[in-house]
Amino acid sequence: MAFTCGMVGAAYASVPLYRLFCQMTGYGGTTQRAEQASATVLDRTINVRFDANASPSVPWDFQPTEREVTVKLGETRQTSYRVKNRSNQPVTAQATFNVTPLLSGAYFNKIACFCFSNQTLQPGEEVDMPVVFFVDPALIDDPDVKDAATITLSYTFFPATPAAAPVADAGKPTGSSDKL
Repeated sequence: MAFTCGMVGAAYASVPLYRLFCQMTGYGGTTQRAEQASATVLDRTINVRFDANASPSVPWDFQPTEREVTVKLGETRQTSYRVKNRSNQPVTAQATFNVTPLLSGAYFNKIACFCFSNQTLQPGEEVDMPVVFFVDPALIDDPDVKDAATITLSYTFFPATPAAAPVADAGKPTGSSDKL
């Protein structure tokens, strides 16, 4: 019985643990989140391409404002994605992301991004959503990606998972607390 409970627990924990592993290592194209810009900028440049997708269940037009930019390693750059809600009701969605080549995810750092939180667009609303990023100069020390000429940053919007509703509303207590 203990073994079965342990296996069920491991199954439920595997997804969050895998996500944490990918975020910490950049494995699977998961990008890094940086609090500040790189202190080092190199002369070496790399092309960054931008890709945008929306799940069929998210009625949004979604595209990058620039298809590709060339940046120096360590250079902070801002770009944006244009999003329009085609529906007649508010829609909340969350962007998932990755980069290719997959191993470059450990070196692609985002300082600010719409993907850090859910986004809600009102009916017909159109907005530009910024991304501030840099490619870590340490990329040149990694034999698996040091020769990469291009990194592609890809986003896909999916419906946001709604917050769990309470099973029942406890309401206000009635009567006095001295009646037990």
